[in-house]
Amino acid sequence: MLVRDAMSTLVLTIGPAHTLRQAARLMSARRVGAAVVFDPDDTGIGILTERDILNSLGRGQDPDLETAGAHTTTDVVFAGPVWTLQDAAEAMSHGGFRHLIVLDRGEPAGIVSVRDIIRCWAPSRRAAQPV
Repeated sequence: MLVRDAMSTLVLTIGPAHTLRQAARLMSARRVGAAVVFDPDDTGIGILTERDILNSLGRGQDPDLETAGAHTTTDVVFAGPVWTLQDAAEAMSHGGFRHLIVLDRGEPAGIVSVRDIIRCWAPSRRAAQPV
């Protein structure tokens, strides 16, 4: 199975000036654990995850003052849509992260998470129940 078969194509994109509270509200409303951070004045694409927000709160930082740009991971490992799920899982395991931005022709096409991979590899609860 390929990344394109498992990834979510609903990509939440925010700017670096969004506060962490704004980012958290948007992530919660969309029920996603990560947002792509795009800065039109910069050349890179970054990612902000629920863990980044949690770490900031744990340090006692104010989510209304802290910006997404200050907490964005910019040394991102990107996946391709034709990567295998094994390739994605190995990249996540090696890098210690739970989300990969999927780029297609240099543009964000989706996000694949550990949960997406597990959903594809593990049988669903309904299918696993005896008849």
